[in-house]
Amino acid sequence: MFLTITTTGTPERPATDLGFLLHKHPGKTQEFSTSYGTAHVLYPEASAERCTAALLLEVDPVALVRRGKGKGRGGAPDAALAQYVNDRPYAASSLLAVALSAVFSSAMRGVCAALPERAAEPLPLRVEVPALPARGGADLVRALFEPLGWTVTAMPVPLDERFPEWGDSRYVSLVLDAPEGKLTLGEALRHLYVLLPVLDDTKHYWVSPDEVDKLLRAGEGWLADHPEQQVITSRYLARRWSLTREARERLELVRLADVDDTDVAEIDNAVDDDDSVAPEEEPAPGPEEAQGKLVPLAVLRREAILAALTAAGAGRVLDLGCGQGQLVQALLKDTRFTEIVGVDVSMHALTVASRRLKLDRMGERQAERVKLIQGSLAYTDKRLKGYDAAVLSEVIEHLDVERLPALEYAVFGSARPRTVLVTTPNVEYNVRWETLPAGHVRHRDHRFEWTREEFGAWARQVAERHGYGVELVPVGDDDPEVGPPTQMAVFTQTEQHTQNTKNTKNTRNTQNAKEVRAA
Repeated sequence: MFLTITTTGTPERPATDLGFLLHKHPGKTQEFSTSYGTAHVLYPEASAERCTAALLLEVDPVALVRRGKGKGRGGAPDAALAQYVNDRPYAASSLLAVALSAVFSSAMRGVCAALPERAAEPLPLRVEVPALPARGGADLVRALFEPLGWTVTAMPVPLDERFPEWGDSRYVSLVLDAPEGKLTLGEALRHLYVLLPVLDDTKHYWVSPDEVDKLLRAGEGWLADHPEQQVITSRYLARRWSLTREARERLELVRLADVDDTDVAEIDNAVDDDDSVAPEEEPAPGPEEAQGKLVPLAVLRREAILAALTAAGAGRVLDLGCGQGQLVQALLKDTRFTEIVGVDVSMHALTVASRRLKLDRMGERQAERVKLIQGSLAYTDKRLKGYDAAVLSEVIEHLDVERLPALEYAVFGSARPRTVLVTTPNVEYNVRWETLPAGHVRHRDHRFEWTREEFGAWARQVAERHGYGVELVPVGDDDPEVGPPTQMAVFTQTEQHTQNTKNTKNTRNTQNAKEVRAA
């Protein structure tokens, strides 16, 4: 297997700096042992104006068979001949990708102690791979590399030049050009490390769960927004569905964090790392406690939500910001709720929820009623449309106030369930908790906690803007001085708005019918 990397320079910024960036001296030929053969690094040309580094991988076919142990192409028990007759010594594949990572590991990370500023600087680059398997043809090659800033020349290799009627093989001769100012050397190497095995669509070694971490490390900064992300993750992870799903979910977190200009850890924070008990998991001070009925506020809140959903006649319910799945679990116990969808931005929370619900061991009929999906409530999502009811239980206070309009539109303006339940702490009640220091919110991630007046004003404004009526309901002991510990708003679409929507739809359908007849 053969690959070259070329750059150009000037006397002031010589192209031979490539040797420093790759940590391989242009005046030497070096060899490196790999698991499947020997990698050679050499420089066919090295001058101030132009420098080319070549990586030549000599594959040991015996080592490939012995280490394969029946896994992957060339080692499958039903393809004994393919163990010895294959394209591995010649065509770029995951073998070459592993050699790139092993030989140019520091360059791939963008590390260069001698020239740190050059390592972080985009360079004019040309990468040439004479023989590249491309399952999907030249079109797929362009679809993978062009969004990353490369100019792609992918020439199909004919099966036999003497017999053009036989057509092209699945191989292409690839040339990638990145003009100055586009890509750093580290970025280029990471692109190759991921996309070479993707185009080959096979791996020569067993794909274990740690391959997801490798993919995300190499794909940092570009994979989350790549238009062909699904193809890349599926092929790189050898079409292992569970690993592909994990990779895509983690990439979605990266994308959301980038949009919000925050850290992934800050978004994926719906599950506490410690075992401390929040005040809301303790029995709320009030008559129930005095009577010896120690009922946690979280339980009272779920009971109030279930009662409101039942009163609304809801069958298909969204739990928006489902966290660890306590409410989803409670909904599943009532057969009146025929479809339950838990939505959360935190993969950590969804993993805990899945374990809590025992989704992997759930019966088929029960499993058909429940689904957990990753999503951000700050963005519209067509998957959330058409449901009877949506619940935002202790969710809004985890958002910055300036993000509430986005949530409002996503839920009330876009998804538009018939009923929406919103619960949030009543900050006035906090004085009743002796374990809560004065001036502290109930959870360290709460961005605000509202008084009854503040919550009521917000709820009425939302209802008016989106065609809902709203009723404010106390949850827990309604203290005559400070009110209930939790306040709940029950939003219901008004008949006037529903009728207007139907009239608009009927008018549009009538107009379309007239236009069809006229045509």
